[in-house]
Amino acid sequence: MNLDVTWIHGALGEPALQVHPADDRTYILRQNKAVTYEAPFLYLLVGDDRALLLDTGATAEPEQFPLRATVDELIGDLPLVVAHSHGHGDHVAADGQFADRPHTTIVGRDLEEVRAFFGFGPAPDRLPDETVPFELGGRTLSIIGSPGHHKAAITIYDPRTRFLLTGDTVLPGRLYAFDYPMFLATLDRLVAFAEEHEISYVLGCHVEMRRRPGRDFPIGATYQPDERPLEMTVEQLRHVRKAAYEVAGRRGVHRFDDFVVYNEPRQRDLLWLVGKGRLHKLIGRRPR
Repeated sequence: MNLDVTWIHGALGEPALQVHPADDRTYILRQNKAVTYEAPFLYLLVGDDRALLLDTGATAEPEQFPLRATVDELIGDLPLVVAHSHGHGDHVAADGQFADRPHTTIVGRDLEEVRAFFGFGPAPDRLPDETVPFELGGRTLSIIGSPGHHKAAITIYDPRTRFLLTGDTVLPGRLYAFDYPMFLATLDRLVAFAEEHEISYVLGCHVEMRRRPGRDFPIGATYQPDERPLEMTVEQLRHVRKAAYEVAGRRGVHRFDDFVVYNEPRQRDLLWLVGKGRLHKLIGRRPR
């Protein structure tokens, strides 16, 4: 797998959307931080019969974020499933670009829609603790229920690349655990899965950490030079679980070398974080 890439990070002259082919049927896309400070990563996995686009980014307008045109250029008229790592706004905004695309299914973001589409069993108020197969044609993915950050969050394992796609659950940045017991249970499940399968990289949907250990970029930063890599290892996944258990019962913000754990952030804290992010975006100030 080719992950030798320098990601766009808000510098002048960068495109709105970067496409990196990990192989000839696997594409990692990143939205420009100058368009949205969230700068999410998206994943396009292509099979013989259909493709899966995981997430649609944080911007709806194709003029600012030409996601549909980019995907069509990559896969032509191949049938497409548009799904989401979870239902937060920075991962679903461009769903509407695919509304009139032929042979395309857009999976809803609500818990029941996700459960029904992928064939998860019943569980109260969250996806159950199970793994279900999803076939693209010659490429069978494993869909893992991963509540904690979001009740309908999923993780995807791709045996072709051996990527474990963890959404906002595990990434080199801020880990928001809104339901902490579910978050811990998901981390247990992901570590157990990784110990039973060959994993090349753990790949989340954001990079928010500097290369300097323990330092994240300011929330709302629209320019992030010297980011640490997107990819994480299984050992780092284990470290996330260990750290999460260490701070269980200690509500608040807990900083580690490769990530920051937010243990059940309060509503007022989230409003402050969003407000700070908007301030950075409005004034265009670049972090030191």
